[in-house]
Amino acid sequence: MFFDPLYLVFMIPGLILAGLASLFTTTTFNKYSRVASSSGMTGAQAAQRLLESAGIYNVRIEHINGMLTDHYDPTSRTLRLSDEVYASSSLSAIGVACHEAGHAIQHATNYGPLGMRSALVPAANLGSHASYFILLLGFLFQSQMLMLVGIAFFSLSVLFTLVTLPVEYNASSRAKELMVSSGIVSRGEAASAGAVLNAAFMTYVASAVSALLTLLYYLIRSGVLGGRRD
Repeated sequence: MFFDPLYLVFMIPGLILAGLASLFTTTTFNKYSRVASSSGMTGAQAAQRLLESAGIYNVRIEHINGMLTDHYDPTSRTLRLSDEVYASSSLSAIGVACHEAGHAIQHATNYGPLGMRSALVPAANLGSHASYFILLLGFLFQSQMLMLVGIAFFSLSVLFTLVTLPVEYNASSRAKELMVSSGIVSRGEAASAGAVLNAAFMTYVASAVSALLTLLYYLIRSGVLGGRRD
């Protein structure tokens, strides 16, 4: 079976970065999950307070099973908080809940990158699934045309990971500012809750770096970069 050592050269750094980012996020969340907020608010209550402080009253807050499965659904205007967040009054829970509320505020204020990311979801899903099949055929038949088509599809998922970066960073920035001004946490507590968000953001950075490294590998192997293919 064909094995390409160059693939490992590009993949290993991304895998290491992703593993470190995931570990950092988990350890940081666990650290501050043992620190209760002085306000005593749960994650759900904090998200509700944050939304109301921004003048948003049409977003539902629901519990969802799973570990850190928290997300905001713009299609139904629903903010879903996980087991560790919904009913917990820890600084970790409040940080995550306020971050997700930040996405709801982005939606309500028509934040451009969020709309772009939502529009890219169907294309990114198609690209991530179709690209590998097309690229495999391109490698098997040594067809540069098929490889380029596969790369074009894969680029859609890469674009999605890049657009995600400003969306996630902005949601965390809103959360850090509003959780203090709305009285959810003190300024000192905000630094601890913000540390959880900073760690989580690194997972998105790792994902973007891995996607770019994979794209670079495909471009080299297709002959677009680095001259003639082997």
